[in-house]
Amino acid sequence: MLSSSTTESRRQFLRQAGLTAAVATVAGPAAALPFSEPLAAMQNENQRKLGFAIVGLGKFATQQMMPAFKDCKHANITALVSGSPDKAKKLAAEYGVDPKNIYNYQNFDSIKDNPAVDVVYIVLPPSMHMEYTLRAAKAGKHVLTEKPMATSVEDCQKMIDACNKAGKKLMVAYRAQFEPFNLDAISRIKKGELGKLRQITADHGRIVKPTEEPAEAWRVVKKLAGGGSLMDIGVYSLNAARYLTGEEPTEVTAQEFSDKSDPRFKEVEDTIHFTLRFPSGVLASCTSSYSIQEVKRYRVFGDKAFLDLDPATDYYEHNMTIGTKEGDMKVSLKEGNQFAAELDHMAECVLENKTPKTPGEEGLKDIRIIMAIYEAARTGKKVKL
Repeated sequence: MLSSSTTESRRQFLRQAGLTAAVATVAGPAAALPFSEPLAAMQNENQRKLGFAIVGLGKFATQQMMPAFKDCKHANITALVSGSPDKAKKLAAEYGVDPKNIYNYQNFDSIKDNPAVDVVYIVLPPSMHMEYTLRAAKAGKHVLTEKPMATSVEDCQKMIDACNKAGKKLMVAYRAQFEPFNLDAISRIKKGELGKLRQITADHGRIVKPTEEPAEAWRVVKKLAGGGSLMDIGVYSLNAARYLTGEEPTEVTAQEFSDKSDPRFKEVEDTIHFTLRFPSGVLASCTSSYSIQEVKRYRVFGDKAFLDLDPATDYYEHNMTIGTKEGDMKVSLKEGNQFAAELDHMAECVLENKTPKTPGEEGLKDIRIIMAIYEAARTGKKVKL
């Protein structure tokens, strides 16, 4: 997730990835388990928090994820990786990061010699996740990477293999699987409160404006993003359908609509509607779009009740409704810091030598299904999984 820094190093970095030309074109005419119990060792306040190196200091990293470290019990920011030296220095001062722990994309590999870094958190465009996962694993560091995990099944597998070979943890940052309302929805479904599941609808949309927000321009460049709305935000609908049912889909169908006269959609798709069929018979009807006002919701239908979460994957606000024949009931839950929970989980997995709740294999499953959705949309035929 690239920042809007105007430093020449960042511009050069993006030019090399093919972004500058794309911006010019556009300017013309992206079944859960409960949290683990607190570690006994962690009761000791003197226990060292695991050090995280943040790779990529864009809007998401600096405005959403990095501030969450203040609520972490087991994770701390100890290094920054950026092509913008001035921005990195400013953030280092803000977060108490030693200036000697600031890296750029060229000297990143020297992080292997820094014992203050235990985990590398990759917050870059999807096409770069594989490269920095492999470099981090080679440097002997555990890896937390943003979703989508990568832009191909092959790259996902390379990431998994590299971390396994290095004996390091690999986790994909599916924050919704650490968010209280989503966890409550999963719990209610498992307890049978909705009865037998029949159907799921899930919609995610946003209006992408690369000319107004240059930091967002990478989203419409296929070389960087891997795809359009499906890769960026459709993955939320897809992943939700999987963790709500606790099943893996057996087939997909899909339709795409993209106005190719719109400069934003010359390389990537705008809107995709896709349907997932699950072994139990549940059908999930999902939509992702780059040309509708922001939506991030799902509704789960059972034969006894429905559960509506809207918004479902927001950073700070969630609204849940349970509907039965007696009427609708609003569910009151305390909002939690899903980012801190996610970061602490990664740290606990390293400390306890446990497999992360959302390991590389979880990201691989989504990418494999996403590729099947693209195939279904392209051919107009259902694709078996």
